[in-house]
Amino acid sequence: MQVLVTGGAGFIGSHIVNHHLNKNDEVYVIDDLSTGSLQNINPFQDNPNFSFTKDDLLTCNELQNIVNQADRIYHMAAVVGVLKVMEEGVNLLSTNITATERLLKFASLSKRNPRILLASSSEVYGGEYDIPLKETYNMVIGGRRKFCSSYIISKAAVEALGSAYYHKFGLEVISLRLFNTIGRRQRGHYGMVVPRLIKAAINNAPIVVYGTGEQTRSFSDVRDVVELIDILAGKDEALGQVFNVGRDEEVSINELAELIKKIAKSDSLIEHITYKEAYGEDFEDTMFRRPDLTKILDLTDYKYKWNLTTTLTDLINNFQSI
Repeated sequence: MQVLVTGGAGFIGSHIVNHHLNKNDEVYVIDDLSTGSLQNINPFQDNPNFSFTKDDLLTCNELQNIVNQADRIYHMAAVVGVLKVMEEGVNLLSTNITATERLLKFASLSKRNPRILLASSSEVYGGEYDIPLKETYNMVIGGRRKFCSSYIISKAAVEALGSAYYHKFGLEVISLRLFNTIGRRQRGHYGMVVPRLIKAAINNAPIVVYGTGEQTRSFSDVRDVVELIDILAGKDEALGQVFNVGRDEEVSINELAELIKKIAKSDSLIEHITYKEAYGEDFEDTMFRRPDLTKILDLTDYKYKWNLTTTLTDLINNFQSI
């Protein structure tokens, strides 16, 4: 199989690349390296089944030819992370929406009719619903989380474009509402909580929690996520649909900080600061986020290999060995 991964030098994208190379698939990556890193894909450079192009999806002249070679496309290229979202509202909309439309247009012209996995986000649920969050819930834009409205709008548009191309052109699209995915190669630069807290813990620096720390999240190991969506991609019943992707093991950020400190055997103190101190802007965060996974697990019958403790242990050991 020939696989195209946009944003393949990023965190999740590079794990998708690794997964498919291990299956002896041919993998092509296009990434502008705005948030991705060559370090993430350097281990693959000598693999004859791997190809990389540094380019922007918005302007890449060879995109049609690249898409024409693909049997499956993982569209992971996007502006992500709270800090990045707050800083790049205009670039966010063009990257997340216009680039997606361009990719889908070229895919609709391909004779291969590639199967396409579109990365959406749990952010589309906003902060108004009881948990667990179900795919049947409406999207919520604005409200208590106006700071990320542009991001929510962009991901809602990605899903809408996928649905439109599925119904109009029969394009084989599946949309993925990704919950908090963690693992090796994720960086804390743009507000990702787990690598930020781990870095502090292993350096015995203050572990800084934003807000009260009572907000909960459901973290899933990127290796489980990648294997799960690969299985999902093989299901014809998934075409044209939206799926929650992640784990439903819920933990508060305070509990997360304590667990990281314990595993790292850290002497760090846990401190709290306000969102305004953290981001320069005050906002009310979503307090609870846990997915309903009935739909995806009924279809894939997937069995998870990693839980939060084993993933954090692996990450801390990896950080300490660097």
